[in-house]
Amino acid sequence: MSNKVIISCAVTGSAHTPTMSDALPVTPEEIAEQSIAAAKRGAAILHLHARVAEDGRPTGDPDVFARFLPVIRKATDAVINITTGGAATMKVSERLAAARRFRPEMCSLNMGSLNFAFFPAAKRITTWKHDWERDYVVNSDDYIFRNTFRDITTILEALSEAGTRFEHECYDVGHLYNLAHFVDRGSVKPPFFVQMIFGILGGIGPDLDNLIFMKRTADRLFGEKNYRWSVLAAGRHQMPFLSQAALLGGHVRVGLEDSLFIERGKLAVSNAEQVDKIIRILAEMGLEPATPAEAREMLALKGGDRVEF
Repeated sequence: MSNKVIISCAVTGSAHTPTMSDALPVTPEEIAEQSIAAAKRGAAILHLHARVAEDGRPTGDPDVFARFLPVIRKATDAVINITTGGAATMKVSERLAAARRFRPEMCSLNMGSLNFAFFPAAKRITTWKHDWERDYVVNSDDYIFRNTFRDITTILEALSEAGTRFEHECYDVGHLYNLAHFVDRGSVKPPFFVQMIFGILGGIGPDLDNLIFMKRTADRLFGEKNYRWSVLAAGRHQMPFLSQAALLGGHVRVGLEDSLFIERGKLAVSNAEQVDKIIRILAEMGLEPATPAEAREMLALKGGDRVEF
């Protein structure tokens, strides 16, 4: 499967708000619809957050997840990856609640704390759809996205027994060393999945030199055969970084969580549109999207029949 690339699609996230794009899915029905469409276009993994249907506010409420998870599972064979990041404003218990209940094949797991900021986006907006949005965005200059060693241990212990494996999100090089610590402890076992993240204000910057540095550091810490790696990049850096990652043998993540745009100055109309674009780019390199079955094999996942939704 050397020419197969796992495409993850992060469908809605928690940083972007409804005012920023009409395409951002908010209701359970919209999240399900866009997830299914992205999977049918070629996304093998769906990375999912939840929102309050009435105003788009991020939520960790398992009852909200319950309104779209079974719908997606019934309609597609894609690997469903439930966030444990939630939002920077949530407590760990809230972020973990849905994953505890549904015992998915995969969960995201942030590998360290960081300043997680998106307040510059507020400068471009004069009118907001909902009252909560402006303060949420503006106040991100004071957000610390807490992921201590104790938090990470709590999440690993809560979900590993269920056979859940993780998308280990690394926003900076120190997060790779944090992951290495848990590998050395035996809490994380190969083959593990490393998601390298570039361009978040507070994390490592979107410079291609940093991509090479992160990859070399991961190879040194883990050994090339012990892990799979993927890249996501925020905003305008999304497609250039994914293209470079694919050239280097990595996997890729698209989705409206990471970028609201399809090209410079043009908002994407859906998550599926971004999946289509990265598949075209991959095809030019002689690469193909991995199927969900191939992704499960590469990542040693337990299978979609062993979840609880």
